[in-house]
Amino acid sequence: MRSYAPAKAGDIRISLNAFVFFKDNEYFNKIVDGYTLYGTQLNPQLVYYPIKDLRLEGGVFLWKDFGNPVLQHVRPTFRATWTTGKQQIILGNIRPHLAHHYIEPMFNFERAMLNPLEEGIQVRYQGPRLFVDQWVDWQRQQYRYSNYQEEVAGGISSSYRLSCDGSPWEVALPFQFTGIHHGGQIDTLDKPLQTVFNEALGLEARRCLAGPNVRAVRLNGYVLGYQDYSFTKGQFPFRYGRALYLNATLETRYADVMLSYWQGSRFISPLGGDLYQSASRTVSNPDFVDPKRKIVMLRLLHDFRISDAASLTARVEPLFDLNAKLLDYSFGMYLNFRQDWLLGNAAKRVRVAQ
Repeated sequence: MRSYAPAKAGDIRISLNAFVFFKDNEYFNKIVDGYTLYGTQLNPQLVYYPIKDLRLEGGVFLWKDFGNPVLQHVRPTFRATWTTGKQQIILGNIRPHLAHHYIEPMFNFERAMLNPLEEGIQVRYQGPRLFVDQWVDWQRQQYRYSNYQEEVAGGISSSYRLSCDGSPWEVALPFQFTGIHHGGQIDTLDKPLQTVFNEALGLEARRCLAGPNVRAVRLNGYVLGYQDYSFTKGQFPFRYGRALYLNATLETRYADVMLSYWQGSRFISPLGGDLYQSASRTVSNPDFVDPKRKIVMLRLLHDFRISDAASLTARVEPLFDLNAKLLDYSFGMYLNFRQDWLLGNAAKRVRVAQ
């Protein structure tokens, strides 16, 4: 996206984040339903820099699904971002979903459309070799005598580059962790708490080819884990699980072509993509389980850069369920627009003597 001149103390800006999405899931399996997501999300904000390293943003988030005359969400937003060196501390509406850089089995891609806002605290570090994103999303606040549980999620997404500068292969070691907790001590429910952890450790490699058609090749693989640490057993069909996730990608001038293999053994990830679960999330088959889930997926992805502030992404994703011997597919298109406009600088105003 667009790069801006460095912020100065006193800068006042207007920012606009716009997201138009279309995703059609033509799924007919017993793990995940087929459905369509189609709508738009807008987040205009007023931005102020009290000092050059502190950015304060406040605005409103609007979400409307197409085919529904009623707004899905109208919510205020606020974010404070303090940048110190290579580190950022973010309070309020943290940088959500795709900004965490999780793999899809750990963090559902559709959260960008279904759970667009995350509120809490986030600490990010971006160095020449190390990337770390630590975050907490306070999803539901509980009050005295509430008839619901508090809900909180959080995690760590990180990557350490192993290869030296100038190496033909860029090699990195990613580690990812997520956790969810539902509970609380001041509600009126007689409902057991839930605590679930997931983690992924991988190896990523990319080589730039600089050819006329094939520009790079990427290889990555991950081992994943799942643990249910809830005190009360039986809330999930499995207590522990593991998985293997392998990907090979060709970056071409026409599209990125990604071939993926997933093998999950009793794997559950509350925040992860529906396709990768060993327990059903469907309306019609809620009790179905696939303890040894195996799928092969082909992804075709292309980003169209419209301007410095706008881009259009297209995705086509057929997949084959090796156990059910079933071919499903999904496709989607996503428009992103993000831009700031400088209104002026409050620090430059001269106060007139009275």
